[in-house]
Amino acid sequence: MSSFNLLDKNSNFNILLAGIIGLFIGVGVARFSYTSLLPSMLEDNTLSLTFSGVLASLNYVGYLSGSIFAIFIKDINTKVKYFRLGIILCILTTIIMGITTNDIVWLLGRIIAGFGAAMALVVGAAIVMMKLNFEDKTKAMGIYFSGIGIALASSDIISRYVLSISTWQNSWIILSLCALLVAFYPLYILSFDKDLKQNVQKHPFNKALFSPFVIILIAAYFTEGVGFVIQGTFLPTIIKSLEGLEQYAGLTWLLVGLAGIPAAIIWMKLAHKYGSINMIIIAMSIQIVGILIPTMTTNVYLNLFCGVLYGGTFTGLVALFMNLGGKLAGANPVMLMGALTTAYGIGQVTAPLYAVSLTQWTGNYDYALYVTATIVFLGVLMLLIAKKIQTLNL
Repeated sequence: MSSFNLLDKNSNFNILLAGIIGLFIGVGVARFSYTSLLPSMLEDNTLSLTFSGVLASLNYVGYLSGSIFAIFIKDINTKVKYFRLGIILCILTTIIMGITTNDIVWLLGRIIAGFGAAMALVVGAAIVMMKLNFEDKTKAMGIYFSGIGIALASSDIISRYVLSISTWQNSWIILSLCALLVAFYPLYILSFDKDLKQNVQKHPFNKALFSPFVIILIAAYFTEGVGFVIQGTFLPTIIKSLEGLEQYAGLTWLLVGLAGIPAAIIWMKLAHKYGSINMIIIAMSIQIVGILIPTMTTNVYLNLFCGVLYGGTFTGLVALFMNLGGKLAGANPVMLMGALTTAYGIGQVTAPLYAVSLTQWTGNYDYALYVTATIVFLGVLMLLIAKKIQTLNL
């Protein structure tokens, strides 16, 4: 019987565990702890609603720039270096949120945190995929992406526990310390004992990739970027603004994380059976229902269910779009992945800005949610049109 060694860099279990810890640091701590802690930060007037939207938008600017930058890092050894840099940046920019309230420092910190998160997720995913020793890595990568839900849930539990006994400032500090405590593991496991030699293929720009179907797919992914980010930034704050639901804001976000854990695996299995476009249309339609629930009712169970619908769709949609893009691109995925990532990122950057403007103008989040639901619905209509255009069996 072979001994179980958690320090074996080539163990598939260890590689996935290290990858998920990397997601906890990059996605849970550096990116989405902001969503958990935003209601408390707004409540004591540390920042205005407008500034909260600017901070969120800049975080996505950092993430977008990091995601695009990551696409052009071809050498796996360079990927390891940037992954390590990203993990360090995630920890440093998190602790900044707890030890200062300087606006300029926060603005810079959120941009850098977004870049670090992209290194942890996008570059981390590439390293995990490279290191895994499976003939078919699809299921294993599904487990890896389920780490996004684990990251959201675990960082939210830590945030809420510290908030229950202390302040939001201490929540940021404790989160960064938790990240620091576990950071050694992905930094060690997701590396190689010696530099690997890779034959990097260069693909020329191929305009033929951008068929009408692909252009519509890219536009639809922009609408999903908008749909993702409104709840990803403001959901606990939205729930807290509803009469009688103030105490359920944190629980709603925890349910987002828990629902996100199996989502990517389930949606990918369904896509394999029923087709990617069909599943994307269904997932986006479900997301629209979740977006609109807080505008229609203050029922506690329905609003908690709204968190489940959001968590159960957004990780799945990322996996579905990216998987379909990879299949359509064939041997030249970089350009198409870049186009999809850019469209999604532009949606993420713009959405918080119109959300806070509409909310300040109307005094509640309803119109921001109506606009968001309409934009995602346009994405669904685009994909229904794309289905008619596309004659290939995807």
